[in-house]
Amino acid sequence: MRALYISPLRALNNDIRRNLLTPLAELQALFAARGEDASAVRVQTRSGDTPADQRRRMLRRPPEILITTPESLNILLTSRGGRTLLTGLRCVILDEIHAVAAGKRGVHLITAVERLVPLSGEVQRVALSATIRPLERIARFVGGYQLGGRSGEPIYVRRSVEVVQAGAPKRYDLEVSSPSRLAIAPGLLADGTEGRGAEEDNLWDELTPRFKERIRRNRSTLLFANSRRTTEKVTRLLNLDESQELVYSHHGSLSREIRAVVEERLKEGRLAGIVATNSLELGIDIGALDEVILVQTPPTVASAVQRIGRAGHGVGEVSRARLYPFYGRDLIAAAVVARCVLEQEIEEIEPISAPLDVLAQVILSMVAAESWRIDDLFDFLRSAEPYHDLSRRQFDLVLEMLAGRYSDSRIRELHPRLSIDRLDNTVTARPGAARLV
Repeated sequence: MRALYISPLRALNNDIRRNLLTPLAELQALFAARGEDASAVRVQTRSGDTPADQRRRMLRRPPEILITTPESLNILLTSRGGRTLLTGLRCVILDEIHAVAAGKRGVHLITAVERLVPLSGEVQRVALSATIRPLERIARFVGGYQLGGRSGEPIYVRRSVEVVQAGAPKRYDLEVSSPSRLAIAPGLLADGTEGRGAEEDNLWDELTPRFKERIRRNRSTLLFANSRRTTEKVTRLLNLDESQELVYSHHGSLSREIRAVVEERLKEGRLAGIVATNSLELGIDIGALDEVILVQTPPTVASAVQRIGRAGHGVGEVSRARLYPFYGRDLIAAAVVARCVLEQEIEEIEPISAPLDVLAQVILSMVAAESWRIDDLFDFLRSAEPYHDLSRRQFDLVLEMLAGRYSDSRIRELHPRLSIDRLDNTVTARPGAARLV
């Protein structure tokens, strides 16, 4: 294995693999036409959806390119078999880094990337995003530190990371449209009455024909809603009284097979539209979209940019979108978000520093794979940017908790998970730790 591609969405992983197959086949044909012998470059995905037999085959015959998620990478790093896959890497691609950088999932991911260094040596790290600020701060988060020096006397050197930013401005065609009678808040109408029942239905009665008109005007349309409930409701209303289904739903509660069919039908032009949650917000290729409809304002400017960017996804193309706020405050939010999208004023991201719950998971995963000297374990963890300022006191307390310091409490999760040898100053996982991780 030479390249590891990590994205936060399983659906995006399958899409990336699909898009790699054609150029890989063209490369193979090019070599064959020249009479040159070249082994095929294979690409596979590994996630919670991957059947057990495929995972076993992957261990016996690793692909040259592996596409996975942060969680699956941590599972690979926990098992001895999985670690054998990760000993020849040259490049790690972290796609849609903005989706994880601000949360604990990002800490889990970047710590796992750091754990690749003892297995493969220093590998090139490439982080991608269309909506991230500030670039320099995220560059430090991705780069981390090279660890040198002796045991107990570590020397940390920050890795050099180059920021590459596209200079061409993105072009948008945005419009904020609303019902003739707005609610003043979720569930309240402008006159202060409850916005449920018949009154709420009036809002949908007005908007549904407008949605249908726009869908029929386009070849393909993507509608985004902020919840699964709203997604299902919009889908039902748009398909009501239609001879055949006009749109399909797409969200995380649907099976992988159903989501794949929905994406493929829209891409092939056999479906007029999809109503989705943020399950289609990131860079999934669902073909050429004419327009995006936002049912209520997205929660952040970055989310709005990602959703609107599904239309006009090619270089130099115009992204066309219509925002439909439902109530007074939502109308104000829509106006602000629309202006911020046009001016590229995206919220700044601040990664989390040293979350101790994630630290407990990482420590258990590391000692489940192999025994560690405690000082070396602490020094190594500090090479990851989120834990660089971790105090030894915090580290020791987490270690003692995992070793059973609080096991006499009634909380089952505080039972000992690892063993500390005070003579050798080493730590080892107890039986069953890897399965627990």
